[in-house]
Amino acid sequence: MEGKAQKMPKVAKVKNKAPAEIQITAEQLLREAKERDLEILPPPPKQKISDPAELADYQLRRRKQFEDNIRKNRTVISNWIKYAQWEESQKEIQRARSIWERALDVDHRNITIWLKYTEMEMRCRQVNHARNLWDRAVTILPRVNQFWYKYTYMEETLENIPGARAVFERWMEWQPEEQAWQTYINFELRYKEIDRARQIYERFVITHPQVKHWIKFARFEENHAFIHSARQIFERAVQFFGDDYMDEKLYIAFAKFEENQKEHDRARVIYKYALDHIPKEETKELYKAYTIHEKKFGDRSGIEEVIVSKRKFQYEQEIAANPTNYDAWFDYIRLVEGQGETDIIRETYERAIANVPPLKNKDFWRRYIYLWINYACYEELEAQDYDRTRQVYKACLELLNHKVFTFSKVWLLYAKFEIRQKNLTSARKILGMAIGMCPRDKLFRGYIEIEIQLREFDRCRKLYEKFLEFGPENCVTWMKFAELETLLGDFERARGIYELAINVPRLDMPELLWKSYIDFEIAQEEPENARQIYERLLERTSHVKVWLSYAKFELNQESDDGMNIRLARRVFERANENLKSSPDKESRVLLFENWKEFENMHGDETSLNKITNMMPKRIKKRQKVIDEEGNEQGWEEVFDYIFPEDESNRPNLKLLAAAKSWKQKMEKEATKEVIVSANDNNE
Repeated sequence: MEGKAQKMPKVAKVKNKAPAEIQITAEQLLREAKERDLEILPPPPKQKISDPAELADYQLRRRKQFEDNIRKNRTVISNWIKYAQWEESQKEIQRARSIWERALDVDHRNITIWLKYTEMEMRCRQVNHARNLWDRAVTILPRVNQFWYKYTYMEETLENIPGARAVFERWMEWQPEEQAWQTYINFELRYKEIDRARQIYERFVITHPQVKHWIKFARFEENHAFIHSARQIFERAVQFFGDDYMDEKLYIAFAKFEENQKEHDRARVIYKYALDHIPKEETKELYKAYTIHEKKFGDRSGIEEVIVSKRKFQYEQEIAANPTNYDAWFDYIRLVEGQGETDIIRETYERAIANVPPLKNKDFWRRYIYLWINYACYEELEAQDYDRTRQVYKACLELLNHKVFTFSKVWLLYAKFEIRQKNLTSARKILGMAIGMCPRDKLFRGYIEIEIQLREFDRCRKLYEKFLEFGPENCVTWMKFAELETLLGDFERARGIYELAINVPRLDMPELLWKSYIDFEIAQEEPENARQIYERLLERTSHVKVWLSYAKFELNQESDDGMNIRLARRVFERANENLKSSPDKESRVLLFENWKEFENMHGDETSLNKITNMMPKRIKKRQKVIDEEGNEQGWEEVFDYIFPEDESNRPNLKLLAAAKSWKQKMEKEATKEVIVSANDNNE
């Protein structure tokens, strides 16, 4: 029916739309199709030619194929090569030659065409044709070394030695690379032409002026026993390169040549000359070779000289990298001093002290100042140039900015040097200037020590007075002053010094001063004075160590009736009464421990029981941890001490103990109730 619509065919729906496990590309399909075509196509049948007509027909068809290929694309050189080689296989040399010439017309710079063409001529024993081709090739492409190599090889194979030499000469005019010259030299050596080879070497080293070529030239002469000529070549090489382009390899080779000729002195001179003129950073192998040479043929001094020279080079490198590396300077100077050359040592010292630290900070100058000190000591002790020593000290002191910092050691060494030169007045002027410009404790002590050695005690007293005016809070100075007066036997003056010292309001170490005063009185067998000093000290401080020292002092006093023990016990009792109000319980515990030890050794049972009952109890308690900002950080456990004699005076402690026991009792009852309820639930 016309009005009835045609039914559309049903399209199969793809149920599985996942990608296949093995994906096949279009390239793979094409490759497989090509492989199958090759498998299906049978190989071409072998054709057997039986008469000249068939051969002519075959040759015509093949030539037509080759000509068609060439006509399609003339620039494909492989088509020309195949065509020419086929003609050669057909013994058609003229046709092959014509094809090669046509190919050269297409691309006359193609190396392969020239090589294949000439090889064909040589295979066909067409020597003149081959020679003409080589001549054309090297004329057109003179920089292709392969043409020259094959050209000379052909002439030498034909035993045309003059012709080969002429080719070599033409080649050398183009100044080829090193291997070409070496090939020419080897060619002449094969025919024993030593003079010709030498002439080639002469031209070679001028054309390619490199160190390794000069060394080869010299070894050539050495290998042919021309020792004098080899030495002359080395000398010419040294002159040729001069001082601007020196190379350690040339000098190493020259020295080894002389070493082989048993000329060890010559070799040593060469090494030294090279080390003196070549930059140090370029002589690593030279040092190594020189060291080996000296170990083999030198004496002890020669080996040491090599090692010293190498060390100098290392130190120079370190100093160049960091001029303020004073440790490297010290090592360098020590090395130079071992050689004993005064001028070099002074020059090294001058170079070292010229590297002034960049910052005006004493920490940076501490190592540097020892360069000056060592310099002065060297001039005085080794060089024995006393005027120069004095100049070194003066220059050093002028360099320092004494208002910022100074070095007392330098002033004292300068003064002692003048004393050794019997210039006592100059030494005192130096130290006086030092004290006036930059007073330091070390300067005062050093000056005083010098005057004590000179037995100038009045000067010592004046110096101590100035020292105390400069630093009255220095307890050591007061003690040393008093000790000096004690040694001189003026005990009243020493006692007066101590009295002045303890009345100074601010002292750096007052405990040492008081102890020294007490020891002084004990040494003078004045126990009553010592006891008064202890009492005066306890008026200023109630430290437990003072009480313990006082008790020990009383105990050590000689007494037949036990008075010393009673006095010592009385000191312990006074100390206990004094420390009751102190918040530092550790000090009181220390007192009780020493008191108990004292009673164990010197007391009776009653006194021992008394102190035993007074011993504190150690308890653990918790306290809040509060940081710097006042915030609570938690709790921590600390140890505290409870003294029995304090419990009787504090009734609240009993109330706290009762509250603690009640709390523990309540916690036990709560634990029992939890256990009973758990058992009921289980039942």
